[in-house]
Amino acid sequence: MLSFFSSFTQSRLRGGVHPEAHKRATALQPINTDFPLPARLYIPLQQHVGKPAEPLIRVGEIVLKGQLLAYSQGLISAPVHAPSSGIIVDVNDYPAPHPSALPIRMIVLETDGKDEWLSHTPIPDPFQLTPEDISLRVGAAGIVGLGGATFPTAVKLTMGRENRIDTLIINGAECEPYLSCDDRQMQERSAEIIDGVRLMLHGMAANLAFIAIEDNKPQAFLAMQAAAHAYSGITVLHIPTRYPMGWDRQLIRYVTGREVPAGCRSSEVGVTIHNVGTAYATHKAIRYGQPLVSRVLTVAGGAVARPMTVEVPLGTLIAEVFAFCEVDSTRTARIIMGGPMMGEALPHTGLPTVKATSGLLALTQDELKQTEAQPCIRCASCVSVCPVGLRPLDMANTIRAKQLEAAVELGLKECISCGCCSYICPSNIPLVQYFKYASGELVAQQQAQHKSEQTKKLMASRTARLERIAQQQLEEERARIAAKIERERLKATQETVE
Repeated sequence: MLSFFSSFTQSRLRGGVHPEAHKRATALQPINTDFPLPARLYIPLQQHVGKPAEPLIRVGEIVLKGQLLAYSQGLISAPVHAPSSGIIVDVNDYPAPHPSALPIRMIVLETDGKDEWLSHTPIPDPFQLTPEDISLRVGAAGIVGLGGATFPTAVKLTMGRENRIDTLIINGAECEPYLSCDDRQMQERSAEIIDGVRLMLHGMAANLAFIAIEDNKPQAFLAMQAAAHAYSGITVLHIPTRYPMGWDRQLIRYVTGREVPAGCRSSEVGVTIHNVGTAYATHKAIRYGQPLVSRVLTVAGGAVARPMTVEVPLGTLIAEVFAFCEVDSTRTARIIMGGPMMGEALPHTGLPTVKATSGLLALTQDELKQTEAQPCIRCASCVSVCPVGLRPLDMANTIRAKQLEAAVELGLKECISCGCCSYICPSNIPLVQYFKYASGELVAQQQAQHKSEQTKKLMASRTARLERIAQQQLEEERARIAAKIERERLKATQETVE
């Protein structure tokens, strides 16, 4: 029976690698909630998938913690709230927390040191609210997916009702090396997370939830299991420790046995996924009316003297977080926001933390892959570890040959940029970099094509408008001439009669 179960579960797994965890330094410490309030917070209006929020406040306005600063635009968007109390000193463009560090619009809040919350009234029994009201309150709180996707949570709850989704999966895998913020939250805030899960189920009008936790987090598993014990519709289960186990399609396949077809969404197979941090944020929003204004993140790496899991206000500069954790800048070879496999390398620390910031890594040169790329030895290791089932080397070869459309046919758009292929490659070929480059090029081409089409439409519209004007002028001229001829005819007739 055991061998059958093992082969059955293995059949649900595809690809993946086992990178060194590097979690011990932070996983055994409680969440540090003593982070000093920064003098200034830089709050981007784009911290989510979809349209950026639109500012509601003006420079010089005094605000309280949790106050709405910018409202969402359209369905796929999320509002932004004040992470602390203080005065708005600027609304302008500042460098974004992105490898390019290109400027994006931000609200600058000068804190007053009081950290005073906007008054709100707790809800005695939120389960008396309608599912629609749950979604509206979650949306108003600015909650997005805190696992890194940053998709507006309220939209997924609403989709759950409209698509009659029957299963909610809470992602507690946290398979990226170094990161332990989800682990610590599950250990310390298990009851609140379970309450958030129940509220999500209520908002989706669903009854079944699975909380999937990798088997290298035994304390988190026990804490969540104890907190969920009283609720028959919530099951806490172990999943294998393998990267990228937290990828939604891998998780769905393992937990439910359902396969999400290429080009489809998880909702089409009756499943939706949320992160444990998102569930905790939902608990605070519904129970206490507190919007998403801070997040728990991991600070780790060889250059960090005090690695920890710490809760910081959104908009805190990375430099201040690193100073608190005593990061040695002279030993820092690379700064990464997120995990080392799928995170983004940042050019400097003068960038703010955002809703997507699950971790900040200060890696030394020894922690980086040093060996130069060598010729491919045709070992097919990249094929065996790809969780999507792609042929990474073939895609890379077509990209090197500048045949981007051929790469798309081979599955480029299905690539999740997990980095498994680059990690396992014995020749150190930077495969995932090729895929990211190609994806960026395709986006640029699509944007250029869209711009060209829009220009053509504008030119066609202008031509049509000029033709209408010319036709109108011609008709007016004809009418004027006809009127003149008619007047002359009448005059001649009158003269003849006289």
